[in-house]
Amino acid sequence: MAKISVEEARRFRAGEDFAIGSIDPAATPGVDADGLEDAFSHYDEDIARLQEMLYARGRAGDDDAGAVLLVLQGMDTSGKGGIVRHVVGEVMDVQGVHLASFGRPTEEEARHDFLWRFQPHLPRPGQVAVWDRSHYEDVLVQRVKKMAPPEEIDRRYNAIVEFERSLARSGTRVIKVMPHISREYQAENLRERLCNPEKFWKYNPGDIEDRALWPEYMEAYEIAVRRTSTDEAPWYCIPSDNKRYCRTVVKTLLYDALSSLDLAWPEADFDPEVELRRLENA
Repeated sequence: MAKISVEEARRFRAGEDFAIGSIDPAATPGVDADGLEDAFSHYDEDIARLQEMLYARGRAGDDDAGAVLLVLQGMDTSGKGGIVRHVVGEVMDVQGVHLASFGRPTEEEARHDFLWRFQPHLPRPGQVAVWDRSHYEDVLVQRVKKMAPPEEIDRRYNAIVEFERSLARSGTRVIKVMPHISREYQAENLRERLCNPEKFWKYNPGDIEDRALWPEYMEAYEIAVRRTSTDEAPWYCIPSDNKRYCRTVVKTLLYDALSSLDLAWPEADFDPEVELRRLENA
């Protein structure tokens, strides 16, 4: 059965020397078109079992159960919502998933440090949290649109690194994914939204303004990834013109993160034999 191995998925990890121009958004290394369907579902049963085990430990009150934070940050139409639906929603028990999405800060949020609004959405022990857009809005959008001064943007990179390291120290596995699409592919996606009444709701006229700033966004992503990809919270830049391929890689990374938690089913706080006898006599 075809698959994308953990080792192959880890090759998309981006570090201090990350160059966004070196990533071909249309590439699908590790699997051909014929094998992609098999690869897409290869880890499903393992992910479902491990996530249920994680959720069970959290429900049992195990504060050391661990947690996972999946950060999805990419250009408009890059497939973040599809990852939420087709990777998280179709494989995981939603009872153990916390989904949050972040746009421009509200007036109240803007009165606090930029990381303040993310605290309530951190995963509790036993949870998988998914952020569809994230704290990186504050060093991407705000950098490109000059919504904060350069010295404040620079401070935020260091604050993010420390924030994510503290999560890792608390037992949370942090996976940061940039689904990377080409400008041409984004145009196809936007055209589809404009030509299909069922997708009008997904279109935002502001996407055209952001599209005009494509070079500035690519530079901002490159800087942010270089400054904040660490051993504790690595970035993965995944080719995403083929969204099925990107989702397959994300599944592999989730399997890797869940496996690293060294999970086991919580032990019963009752005697099963006694309870069976009670059941027979009930």
